[in-house]
Amino acid sequence: MIQNFKREGKIVPSEVTVKLLQEAMQRSANKKFIIDGFPRNEENRSAFEDIVKIEPKFVLFFDCSEEELTRRLLNRNQRRIDDNIDIIPKRLKVYFESTLPVINYYSSKGKVQKIDAQRSIDEVFEEVTSVFSKLTLEYSGTV
Repeated sequence: MIQNFKREGKIVPSEVTVKLLQEAMQRSANKKFIIDGFPRNEENRSAFEDIVKIEPKFVLFFDCSEEELTRRLLNRNQRRIDDNIDIIPKRLKVYFESTLPVINYYSSKGKVQKIDAQRSIDEVFEEVTSVFSKLTLEYSGTV
């Protein structure tokens, strides 16, 4: 089922995704999580916060041009079923229509940490590490 949505460049229904996340979080001994690529739309965000009763401390937003993103998707070693020139424009359309409003929502709440993802892997990693270091201190009450 999930593969069919990916093949068409569509978002997996919120109830499926939230349930999978909730089960994984409940099984884990950790109480802090990094969730990659979620929420992808307002329905995801709302369902997650309503069902799991958690709002993120912060959101990492990797900012990258469409051209660079397309180049990287087509050239990455781990090719997904939706990493092809026919599906990528559909994925970008979904992003602009559905995901960007979620980023804007969290931005309005001061939770977005914007990362310039146009740079090299090492430079992006360094900035992400810096963000985590700073925010870990803030949320532990040290700063």
